[in-house]
Amino acid sequence: MDYEAIKQVLAALEREGVRYVVFGAAALNFHGLARFTEDLDLFVAPDRENIEALKNALQSVFDDPHIDEISADDLLGDYPAVQYVPPAGTFHIDILVKLGEAFEYEDLEVQRLPFEELSISVASPVSLYRMKRDTVRLKDRADAELLRERFQIEEDES
Repeated sequence: MDYEAIKQVLAALEREGVRYVVFGAAALNFHGLARFTEDLDLFVAPDRENIEALKNALQSVFDDPHIDEISADDLLGDYPAVQYVPPAGTFHIDILVKLGEAFEYEDLEVQRLPFEELSISVASPVSLYRMKRDTVRLKDRADAELLRERFQIEEDES
């Protein structure tokens, strides 16, 4: 993962006041569970103003005209997820307002965690566990088990 680009993206999200939550493998890393990843998974609050703030944040980091193709109409309509691939670098950003029928932005428990000089919004271990425990991907199920053990998550919490 491009550590410096991720740091710049998160700083820009904070600066622009974007309502977001980091989830997926990057969130595991922020919780101290090392997991290799080539992307940054972001849930964003599903409103036009927030999506515009997201685009402004990304534009301040990448100065890429393709960012304008990120559409609030898509994210708030039939396509609640987009993938943004910066013009240079070794990672991409998955941007979601909902994950299938299972999770929406509002469903996530959020923790503010320190990341260098920043404080960032990250899905809680319990939210990550819920998201990963019943998927078909073996690595997600392994992540869920690691979360359950490390954070002593009981089945009745989930």
